[in-house]
Order: sequence, then structure tokens, then C-alpha cells
Amino acid sequence: MTAASDQPLGFAADDDVPIPYMARTRDYYQAIGYETPYRWAHYIDAPFQPLRKPLSLSRVAIVTTAAPFDPAKGDQGPGAKYNGGAKFYSVYDGDTSKPHDLRISHIAYDRVHTSADDSGTWFPLPQLKRLAARGRIGEVAPRFFGAPTNRSHRVTIETDAPEILARCRADGVDAAVLVPNCPVCHQTIGLVARHLEANGISTVVMGCAKDIVEHAAVPRFLFGDFPLGNSAGKPHDPDSQAFTLELALRVLETAPGAQTTVQSPLRWSADASWKRDYNNIAQMSPEELARRRREFDAQKEIARGIRESAA
Repeated sequence: MTAASDQPLGFAADDDVPIPYMARTRDYYQAIGYETPYRWAHYIDAPFQPLRKPLSLSRVAIVTTAAPFDPAKGDQGPGAKYNGGAKFYSVYDGDTSKPHDLRISHIAYDRVHTSADDSGTWFPLPQLKRLAARGRIGEVAPRFFGAPTNRSHRVTIETDAPEILARCRADGVDAAVLVPNCPVCHQTIGLVARHLEANGISTVVMGCAKDIVEHAAVPRFLFGDFPLGNSAGKPHDPDSQAFTLELALRVLETAPGAQTTVQSPLRWSADASWKRDYNNIAQMSPEELARRRREFDAQKEIARGIRESAA
């Protein structure tokens, strides 16, 4: 234990560490009545594909878990409640020469400490295009790719990741920057990164859930210790977003081997108390847990209907 007298030594607060998302998620779902704990994807090694050419000559793609805005699917705006109706269940792509309105209302980002009102924090396409114009990368791939936030390891590994690989190959992609948002997103993106890397495409994951990404053993990982939904930098802070993407590209270039993690030096705030809140059952009353169970069940029904209608 750390004595109070140790604080003058400059030690950080005991809880100023990366949030344990796997443990928080397990405890949370057990507390609202789901007894079988989720099994997170776990590997002890990872594939590794060094860049085949300098980044200044490389075609770089973005893989995202954000969803295209659809006004017919309910509230998807800043601060919107979790919206299962806005989910997508198949890989999609978008033309990078055009503007896109991608949202994250369909996933469990940190709704307490960020409001999701700046897509630059989860979709760094404008920053990547800026770097292409400067010659930092050869070019932005003609399409970006959307990866479904799928709890099924098998579907991600056997269906979604191969589909993203096929589209990357069709576009002549040399490297990919992958940007997750929620806890399961980080697992999905980790599995996709592993598949791309095993098939010759260099990758770097930009994420906020350190334990989940490292549990899945990805080739390269830039960890930003920010609330979920801010993997690409701070909202309304272009300098933070530019720095974060540049650091990710440096990890892509210089990682000495698989399972390289680099932590961004940027901090969300001087006060780390925000880390105590996300899905922390110690801070929830029985009434709050019951309310969340009702909301979760309602969203599951919405999502089931969408999957069945799409089948």
C-alpha cells in the first residue's frame, strides 16, 4: 500500500492506470444478470509484416467501426443513447475522395466523459488526406472499410476479416490504420489487424482499450489513454488528432516486431478520476443496474430484428 506521506515523492494516484475493460465488462454483465462471462479473443503471438516500401510511397487505408449516419435509424447525434438500430452487420466501404458522416451511437463508447460531437476523434480520414498532400504517405486508398462490431469471434475471423482483406487487395493497399471505439470494437479490430498482417498488409491499431488489444496480440498498437470513442485524438483539438495519427504512422514504420505497443504521451486531463466511471458497478445502485438491464434487453431485440430482416 502507498502511504499518504509518499505523495510528495510525485507518485501518481493508484487508479491512474489503463482501465481494465475486460474485468469491468465481465463484472457489469454479471451484475445485470448475464451469468456466463464473455470470452475475449486471446493469442500469445502475432503475425508481423514489415512495410514493403517507405510510407512516402505506400497506399494507406483506414478501417473503422463507425457507422454511416442514416436519419431513418433514430438518434445518432452527439450524446445519443446507445442505439442498436444504427448497427451494421456486414463490411461496408466508402469513397475516400468524398466527405462522410460516420457516427458511433451504435456502440458503447464513454458517454459520460465525451459527447461524440467530433468525428475526427474516431475517423482520421481528413488527417490522413492532409498527410498524403504533404507527401508523408504515398496516397490514401480509394476506399475506407467499415468492420462490424461483432461479438462472434468466428464471424469476424472467417467472414468479416477476409472480406476486408479482399477489398484491401483489390485497392492495392500497402498498409492500414485501424480505429476501434467500444470494448468489442477493439477486439474486432485486433482480429482484423491480425488477418491483414498475416496476409501481407502492414497494420497499426489506434485504440483506448489496452487490455483488450494486447490480449488479442496485434502486430502494432498505439495506445491512447483517453475515454472510449477518442482513439484518434481529443475532440475539437486538431493538434492532438494530428499528433496521434503521426505517432501511429511512426509505430507503423519503426516497430521492431510483433506485439509492439507504444503509449501516447497525451493525457485526457490532469485529473484521472474519469477512469473510475466506465461500467463500474461499484458506482451503480441496484435500481440503476435494473434500468440498464431493461435498456440492454430492448436494444438486443432491436438488433435481432435488424439481423433477421437482413438475412
